Amino acid sequence: MNKLSVDISEVFVKYRLAREKPKTFQEYFIHRVKGKSIAYEDFWALKGINLQVRKGESVGIIGHNGAGKSTLLKVIAGVMKPTQGNITACGLIAPLIELGAGFDPELTGKENINLNASILGFSRKEIDSKFNAIVEFAELHEFIHCPLKSYSSGMVSRLGFSIATEVNPDILIVDEVLAVGDEMFKRKSKDRILGFKEKGVSILLVSHSMEDVQTLCDNILLLDHGTAKMYGDSETVIDEYLKMNA
Repeated sequence: MNKLSVDISEVFVKYRLAREKPKTFQEYFIHRVKGKSIAYEDFWALKGINLQVRKGESVGIIGHNGAGKSTLLKVIAGVMKPTQGNITACGLIAPLIELGAGFDPELTGKENINLNASILGFSRKEIDSKFNAIVEFAELHEFIHCPLKSYSSGMVSRLGFSIATEVNPDILIVDEVLAVGDEMFKRKSKDRILGFKEKGVSILLVSHSMEDVQTLCDNILLLDHGTAKMYGDSETVIDEYLKMNA
């Protein structure tokens, strides 16, 4: 039996939400001067999630907006800490979450490749050796020496995807990035992820496309208001999800 890549045990995530949020800084300041406190309420984004992902396994995570899908990926990636519970991830993680979030709009595409790739742990030599492949895959030859602020959001996401997938991860975390770019780039992105799957990389995928989930994933976790409603093979869980939304 394959070793575990990800082991999630009784994970809870709580957010504190303001019941009545001041609309402006002036309103907030007046509240403070008058000694008025802002009332908060607890929102449990995840409630007791358990999941085990084995080496080479692909797991889809589906559910309605606000079900906790992206929160779960962020916790697995180490971007967030759970309020309660434990997560163990074995190996190098490549998180495809909020692509381009760490970019500097004042720098050129080339400079952002150097910056972002170094954050991911690439050496200068590795960055130089991968540079042409990154630019080629992102289809940004004409714009690579232009500042990122001149890029469209799609161009920024393509660059982020291209950099992040040049690593050789043990675990790939994908959050809705297959919706990036035109149809040709979407196919390229899906093919690259399938390539990781063939190499035995563990994949966790969030997508609203049931076609993508069924193509790329062995099993699926269905989340509903932060709880695990169902876990099983792709066809069975997708059928249940479609019935819920019928």
